[in-house]
Amino acid sequence: MAYRETLPRRGIPRRQMMKRVARFSRLKGFDGGLPDSRMPGCERILYNVIGFQPPKTERDGKQSPVGEKAARMAAIKISEGFNLGYCRALPGKGPMLHNHDTNETFIAMTGTWRASWQNEKGRLEHVDLKPLDVISFPPGASRRFMNVSKGPKNRFSVLMFVIGGDAPSAEFTSESMDQLEKRGVWPERRGKPKK
Repeated sequence: MAYRETLPRRGIPRRQMMKRVARFSRLKGFDGGLPDSRMPGCERILYNVIGFQPPKTERDGKQSPVGEKAARMAAIKISEGFNLGYCRALPGKGPMLHNHDTNETFIAMTGTWRASWQNEKGRLEHVDLKPLDVISFPPGASRRFMNVSKGPKNRFSVLMFVIGGDAPSAEFTSESMDQLEKRGVWPERRGKPKK
């Protein structure tokens, strides 16, 4: 008996497939658009490669995991249940503690990355990821990541992240937002203050 396929199959024209190719050298990275983007120690460049459509609600610190501008600049504009991006950061840099409404999975591509989370008692724990190591955070787990690579302080490392959903949301913890407010980097001031 011959094997019988049950899934639909269709041929895809090359021009259509080329819209699903992203060359790292041509990606546009963004270093802003998140509450902690201007916080010393949190500087990083985020690349929206696949997906990341803006979430339904973007206000009061709740936004796309890649920030407002990057959420509208996907290299591969599809909505198929997941999003993929890269983070480039120098040693000692990474975001503050935050949360997502969907799964977030990290894959270290270059360097060493520390993935931290709050445990059931509210204390931070961490694991260090070397190239090709993976950690997967469930929705609701407060987490952060940081480049902890040894070596030159001016050498960027790359972390890949895959986030579930078509328009995922992220928000920083209230403790992170308090620190940002005390430091004067949040809320963002648009234009000059009125007199």
